Amino acid sequence: MGARGGRGLSVSAAMAARPGGGGGARPVPATAAAASLPAASRLPVRKAHAKRAAAAPEPEAPEQKRRRSGPRAGWAPSSRAPLRAISVPTAPGPGLLRKAMTVAAAPQAGKKAPGAASGSAAPPPVPGVRRRAAGDPRGQLAELREKIRGLEDDNRQLREQLQHSRAREEELEGQVSSLRTELQQSQEERSRWQREAQAAERQRLAAELQERHRQLEELREAARDREEQLGAAQAELRALAGAQEEHLHALEMERRRLHNQLQELKGNIRVFCRVRPLLAAEQEVQKGLEHLHFPPEDNKTLVLCRTEGSHTGRRGEVRYDFSFDRVFPPGASQEDVFEEIALLVQSALDGYPVCIFAYGQTGSGKTYTMEGPGGADPTSWGVIPRAVRHLFGGARQLEHKGWQYSFSASFLEIYNEALRDLLGGDRGGELEIRHVSSASKELHVPNLRCVPVASEDEVLGLLQTAASKRSVARTALNDRSSRSHCVFQLHIQGSNASRALRCSSVLSLVDLAGSERLDKCQASGQRLRETQAINSSLATLGLVIMAISNKELHVPYRNSKLTYLLQNSLRGNAKMLMFVNISPLEENLAESLNSLRFASKVNECMVGTAHANKK
Repeated sequence: MGARGGRGLSVSAAMAARPGGGGGARPVPATAAAASLPAASRLPVRKAHAKRAAAAPEPEAPEQKRRRSGPRAGWAPSSRAPLRAISVPTAPGPGLLRKAMTVAAAPQAGKKAPGAASGSAAPPPVPGVRRRAAGDPRGQLAELREKIRGLEDDNRQLREQLQHSRAREEELEGQVSSLRTELQQSQEERSRWQREAQAAERQRLAAELQERHRQLEELREAARDREEQLGAAQAELRALAGAQEEHLHALEMERRRLHNQLQELKGNIRVFCRVRPLLAAEQEVQKGLEHLHFPPEDNKTLVLCRTEGSHTGRRGEVRYDFSFDRVFPPGASQEDVFEEIALLVQSALDGYPVCIFAYGQTGSGKTYTMEGPGGADPTSWGVIPRAVRHLFGGARQLEHKGWQYSFSASFLEIYNEALRDLLGGDRGGELEIRHVSSASKELHVPNLRCVPVASEDEVLGLLQTAASKRSVARTALNDRSSRSHCVFQLHIQGSNASRALRCSSVLSLVDLAGSERLDKCQASGQRLRETQAINSSLATLGLVIMAISNKELHVPYRNSKLTYLLQNSLRGNAKMLMFVNISPLEENLAESLNSLRFASKVNECMVGTAHANKK
């Protein structure tokens, strides 16, 4: 735009030099006008103008000039050479013409043109233009006018282009403004859509959140209802559980009462008889058991038969009938024997002292009945391991009724009226029986090792330890005769925390030393003193049992260490059972009769006591 504006100013300056362009201005020669313009602002002369100047040297009439002042056809500014900027005032006056005339007249006065070298000749002629005479101002003016007309054409075309550009620019600006408006409207529309979308999304989320809150509140309400129902159900369940617990406790206590009553009806002191089977070596010597009779369908009777001579010299068969609470023939198994005493062992778990003796002559099978052969086969276990297993199982069954039990075991022997710990390390030390306190009748043995046990396997280990330390010796009746009373005691502690109940009892399982007649055992010295001590303690045991059965005021517990140690398990509500073990050999018939007669006295006392209690 700046270049075009410059060209517009140059054209205005040239137009000011036209005739009549200024008020009263005289014509200025072309040379003078051309001389007044700066050299940098001169425009090139077109060929068509030069040819016309050469063809018509004479000035044209004003009418002809006016006819040719319009734009020529076929001319375009783009086909012309670039126009040089001419700085001409926009409002030319007489001064500009005078200056042009002065410049034009300067060659006539003999002055050199500006920029001409000193002493040089006139400027060379322009090719294609007929040089006018130096003194022809009309020709110069015509040439200048021709140039001015060309400039006016250029200026007019440039103005048209400028107007077109401005119109185009205004059109583009309108389009830009329209696009900006559309863009602003689009942005506003987009913002509005975004706001509407966000508002709709917020509204949707708010509605969804409200719905979720409603559902959550419903769930909370349902949960509260469920909690209330659960609380009521739990309260009802607790009430039912409490009632059931009360019912179970009542049933358990009733069971214990009835069980104890049943045992008392059977007798707090009972006697069982067991005949051991023949050993393999004995079967070759004795072909049968004709001297022993077991009546069919009667498991409480045993008949011994033997042939005796009379004073008349005739020999006859003599029968000895014995009746006990239970008789086990030689074919009875260890399981059959324990099945009969299982309920008695259960009384120990219920809190009643229980004592089981194995009585009989040496070699009659007392140790086999109480302990078994000593192997790991459960089918051959004796009373001790089976009783322990039964008590452990019963304790586990009572756990759901609130009872907790603990067990501990001790093993001692009474040898020549001295107590020895079979589980301790010092076999030579004697133990003493003491009262628990001065105000208590309960007895205990201080310093006696008491081992906690939790299974029958542990008990089997204790049995092996005790068997290796027990006092045995060879006699005329047995190669390995027990010379002491072996006492195994299982101490039971039970508690029911919810009922604040406690129970305590002792299960005493005693393998007595074998009874022997002095004339049969042929003992002497140490063996004789052992036999005398054994027989004396066994006699005291019989006296104690009969005194208890007869409810005598004085019971001779202190006459023997055995009865003194076991008095807690013999008196009061204690339950006692005596196994009378006899040999099946006919040669031992006399000793078997003595054992059966001793057991019969005990049994008769208990039968009389039972009848008295029933009355």
